[in-house]
Order: sequence, then C-alpha cells, then structure tokens
Amino acid sequence: MSLYATLEEAIDAAREEFIESAEGGNDEEPPVPQQFNLQKYVMLDGDIMWQAEFFEEEGESVECLTLRSGAAAQAIFDGDYDDVEINEEWLGENTLYEWEEGDFQLDPPLDTEEGETAADEWDER
Repeated sequence: MSLYATLEEAIDAAREEFIESAEGGNDEEPPVPQQFNLQKYVMLDGDIMWQAEFFEEEGESVECLTLRSGAAAQAIFDGDYDDVEINEEWLGENTLYEWEEGDFQLDPPLDTEEGETAADEWDER
C-alpha cells in the first residue's frame, strides 16, 4: 500500500501504476480506465494521506472505495479534475484511521488527542 500526502500525488502515482500494469492499450493508444478508486487515511500523528487506484473494468477494487467510473474516471486519469471538489465530496465515514502502525479502522482511536478531536467532530455531525 502506497500512501501520499496530497491527492494529486496519489492520482499521479495511480496513473503511472495503471499504465504500467494495464493489459489494454498499445504504443499508440494508452489503456482506458473505467474505474477510479480512492481512500483517505488519518495517520496517528494526524497527517492526512491518500491512496488512489485506476482499473480497466468496473467493479474492481483492491484497497480503496470506488469514487468514479466510466467517463468520469477517464477525466480524472486525464488530469481533468478539481481536488477541492473531490475533497468536498469525500464522505467522512469512509475515512480510515490508523490505530497502530499498519492497522486502520473506520473509527478514530480515542486514546489520542487527534482521536478525541475526530470523535468530537464526528459526534457533532
């Protein structure tokens, strides 16, 4: 699992990985993604990290949630997206929180200041 500090870095890395591993496409035409998946992580130190994936077929997922498919996935692949818009559309309940190194859960740990803050924000919703 590769995590990136910005959404843009995560999408760029996913694009490169997709081009390297996709079976479709050729030297003249790159492969066409049909699905874009994304996952947001809150690390123990409070840093936000992102993971992104592109797939040739819809319905595939490794570690992320499906965010866009079809032409919308292709637009993100082509760099035609607004990271602010994607951030705003991200559902907070889908964010994974690090409890200990490498262990992520949907609820923030309550034994840290960041966890307490996140839990308070969650309760306010």
